[in-house]
Amino acid sequence: MAPEMATEQVGRSGQRPWRRPLVLGTVGSVLILVGGLGAAAGAVRDPLMSEGPISWMRYGHGKMLAALVVYLGYVLLVTAWVRLGRHVLAGRAGTRPVLLAAACWTVPPLVAPVALFTRDVYSYLAQGAIALQGFDPFTVGPTVLPEPEFIENVHPFWQSTPAPYGPLFILLVKGIVAVTGTNIVAGVLAVKLTNLLGLALLLWALPRLVRHLGGSLPVAAWLLVAGPLTVVHLLGGPHNDLLMVGFLAAGTALVLDRRHVAGIALVTLGVAVKASAAVALPFLVWVWAGHLASAGWRAFARACAGAVAVFAVVFGAVTLAAGVDLGWVTMVNASSRLVNWLSLPTAAGELLHAVFGGLLDLSRDPFVTVTRVLGTVLLVVVLARQWWAARVGGVAAVRRAGVALFAVAVLSPTMLPWYLTWALAIAAAWAWKPRQLAVAVGLSAFMAAPYSPEGETMLYVWGLMIAAIALSVLAAVSLVRPDPLRLSERS
Repeated sequence: MAPEMATEQVGRSGQRPWRRPLVLGTVGSVLILVGGLGAAAGAVRDPLMSEGPISWMRYGHGKMLAALVVYLGYVLLVTAWVRLGRHVLAGRAGTRPVLLAAACWTVPPLVAPVALFTRDVYSYLAQGAIALQGFDPFTVGPTVLPEPEFIENVHPFWQSTPAPYGPLFILLVKGIVAVTGTNIVAGVLAVKLTNLLGLALLLWALPRLVRHLGGSLPVAAWLLVAGPLTVVHLLGGPHNDLLMVGFLAAGTALVLDRRHVAGIALVTLGVAVKASAAVALPFLVWVWAGHLASAGWRAFARACAGAVAVFAVVFGAVTLAAGVDLGWVTMVNASSRLVNWLSLPTAAGELLHAVFGGLLDLSRDPFVTVTRVLGTVLLVVVLARQWWAARVGGVAAVRRAGVALFAVAVLSPTMLPWYLTWALAIAAAWAWKPRQLAVAVGLSAFMAAPYSPEGETMLYVWGLMIAAIALSVLAAVSLVRPDPLRLSERS
């Protein structure tokens, strides 16, 4: 523990110093809710915001003010999260206060009838409507729908794009649209409530993962459940990644507990939501093999055969229930249409273009294409090396799976802020050092900056990016050094 933390006083907060961060974060979360009504991605024909008494928040100066309120709320939320983290690391806050804070911070984004920092949820609803009306969501986009309510809310960039998600998620959103119909606001709230299943699975899995991986439950809950990536992006978004990482974490915990069939089945359900969860399966085969009485490649062959059989049965059953085929496999890279520098290979291509493209009067595309190909090659090498090193089985294989998931997030052609939760669903249960947590805090805090509250990219607004990076560094340092700017006489 950092020496600065050991000397931080409990002070005027009495015996429960975590109360102030809890209240501060709740205020920030409520401000995000209030500002989000005008600045976030709301339904086009929302009766409250389109023509109601507070519709002014969606236009002109009203919208600018609403956006400022969202950002102010986010700053307060992150400040509270960092302060709570200091109490957790100093042993002044346990798991219950962290979960209480997470609950208070989660409710406002959960009940907000808008999508925060994204418009993806409207694509989800359109894909559910496509399946419900008998079209193939893996070959056609929202533009085939006769109802304008679905099409007009999908971001124009994605209106002709088929669904890149698995059959289980199509089945879920198909059911949601069957209930909510063309009431888009109700559909958004229903998707958020459905995502609570993923959160429940995470809460169930974390204690078990911590027991195996040697971490701290208060730290894991603070980092993952109470963190802004979950509160603002996964729940406030909402993003189906929360369902995926819930199945992934729960399945991994079961495999570590030697309940291999059930564990592989749950991770398979995660794959049936979003294909990224499949990265963990080869690593979990090593864990299963390590638990068998036989040794060497014989154990691996038995575990591999068992895992493949479980995957085939579960995935096949879900596919049949959803009434779709395997066409979604061809769409898993749909996000690669996006070009942003959060992806390391894409960032390298853009940097090279900035240096040489102007001199040679060349388009950005060939630079980005080449670096993305090289990034894919590097990713394959990293995954292969991590998988081979995981052959010892046990918790070492699970840790390697976390590294592999992080590599997939940052080395793929496109990276989006909430992709970091893929690895964090496992890595949160590791034994973290304070300085490592500070890096995680800085990354998490920054991840609201890449997109505006209504989901438009801000990555090339360089003044905003510089300010966001500076504030994120301040948040990171503040975890291990209270008052790093020396603004308090007590410091």
